[in-house]
Amino acid sequence: MSQKRVTGIGGIFLKCEDPDKTKEWYQKHLGMQTDQYGALFEFKQVSSDKPGYLQWGVFKSDTEYFQPSKKEFMINYRVVDLKSLVETLKEEGVEVLDEIEEYDYGKFVHIIDPEGNKIELWEPVDKVFKDTGYAENTIHD
Repeated sequence: MSQKRVTGIGGIFLKCEDPDKTKEWYQKHLGMQTDQYGALFEFKQVSSDKPGYLQWGVFKSDTEYFQPSKKEFMINYRVVDLKSLVETLKEEGVEVLDEIEEYDYGKFVHIIDPEGNKIELWEPVDKVFKDTGYAENTIHD
């Protein structure tokens, strides 16, 4: 079996002039429960039937977090075994922008695609979100 790479979308991040006002708009008009990070959505992973999470967030338009990309968005992809994947990507000539950073909710690294889009790769620890009850945008039957 070949090495697993991307297993799904982990997050969608947008630049905007006023992040707080934008989050309020999404909460008021689309019913998204937002906090300082944005909104978190839970889904069931088909391969394991375990919950997974997708983060939606907004950043100030002058953020440097998306650099070196000049784009107004950044996509975060969920992956398996980030360390091994980064080694493979480097061997394939993909530009890896930073070192893997590790938090209680997962490991992260950033790469650039051929169009100059900054991509965030995330090896998640979904249990952290489930245990905290953070996924308020999830509809439970």
